[in-house]
Amino acid sequence: MSTYFPKKGEVPRNWYVVDAEGKTLGRLATEVARVLMGKHKPVYTPFVQTGDFVVVINAGKVSLTGNKWTDKIYYHHSQYPGGLKETMARDVMAKRPTKMIEHAVRGMLPKNRIGDRLIRKMKVYAGDKHPHEAQQPAPFPVALS
Repeated sequence: MSTYFPKKGEVPRNWYVVDAEGKTLGRLATEVARVLMGKHKPVYTPFVQTGDFVVVINAGKVSLTGNKWTDKIYYHHSQYPGGLKETMARDVMAKRPTKMIEHAVRGMLPKNRIGDRLIRKMKVYAGDKHPHEAQQPAPFPVALS
């Protein structure tokens, strides 16, 4: 008996929609990353894209616990001397609410070419409207608490 490895076109790709309103950022990001990688399927293989598409709505209403709105800092460096930029979580949410979820999920994906392809299968929207009704996204497969 040999081990079954799914081929690129053999795995069906589903679309899921998750409402981020009132959800904690880290707990939401772990479940979204899990579905993007395909770990919720029995045919999961690390070197094959077995994951599904995820549409995250209401990204502007995600919650953080404790004092993270002021204590959590996002860093960016321009690669020039003295080019370190710091931004608090509340400022990131005010300026671009989708960035917090994208950053959190990207950090939980593999740091290689597969991770770069997986992050493209996640669509994040600040409001409750999204243009993916034609794909008929199903409710999220994992119950988020």
